[in-house]
Amino acid sequence: MISLSQFSFPNDDSEWAFYCRNETQLHSTYYPFGVLRKYDGLTLDFAPLTILYGGNGSGKTTILNVIAEKIGAERNATYNRSSFYEEYLELCDFEIQSTLPEERKIITSDDVFDYMLDLRALNKGIDNKREELIKKYKHAKFCGGKVNVLDEDDPISLNYSVRGLTKAEFTNKYLGPNIREHSNGETAIKYFYDNLKENGLYLLDEPENSLSPKRQQELAYVLYELANHLGCQMIISTHSPFMLAIEGALIYDLDNNAQPKKWTELSGVRSYYNFFMEHADEF
Repeated sequence: MISLSQFSFPNDDSEWAFYCRNETQLHSTYYPFGVLRKYDGLTLDFAPLTILYGGNGSGKTTILNVIAEKIGAERNATYNRSSFYEEYLELCDFEIQSTLPEERKIITSDDVFDYMLDLRALNKGIDNKREELIKKYKHAKFCGGKVNVLDEDDPISLNYSVRGLTKAEFTNKYLGPNIREHSNGETAIKYFYDNLKENGLYLLDEPENSLSPKRQQELAYVLYELANHLGCQMIISTHSPFMLAIEGALIYDLDNNAQPKKWTELSGVRSYYNFFMEHADEF
């Protein structure tokens, strides 16, 4: 589904006029002015799944952040901005093909990383409480079968019977089982399963981070299904050949003046291809 059909950034004349107005001011940064000036009025048309490809400094993240701010996308992670950000946004424009969905969100690698840290902290807290309960359980076994547990919903300590309960049954009953802590890759893919919903507009900044090649292929399949069968629109920045190879994706090569390219024409993909061809007899 296409809801956001086009987005336009300031042209060189607009950026030059901005610098002329501010040439007497001393600022450490005019960000995001200047980052995309080399494209001289970049205009992107969007497909159900659009990919931004390019090296460091090509402006992929800036493009996503500016689009997200302009369309009012939800975000959690902080990002780089300056006092000139609002003025830059005023010079941007966009067109919609249909009403923008309520579910529109930008997801960065920082969001996934914070999620992994939060999960670890939560598990650590549960483990600490479980250790306290186990101590009380063992004590109660020798002291009449009663254990004193503080009810979180009631500041009054209550006496619970441990008779007929194993240690695991007792702790799970009054605390709940551990939230399973997955590997980084498993946790990252779970984050996307939990946060990508039907009929949403999502901007994903290098979603392959923390994912193994197998998991990247899994996520690529999920993104394809969401964009083609579940009413979503995706705008992604990536270097991953597995993401770039998603069927039907519209790819802009920011290393070559944001020209649309086939994924097999991209320099990074060609580097992989040449490497494996050189070592083909080793497989």
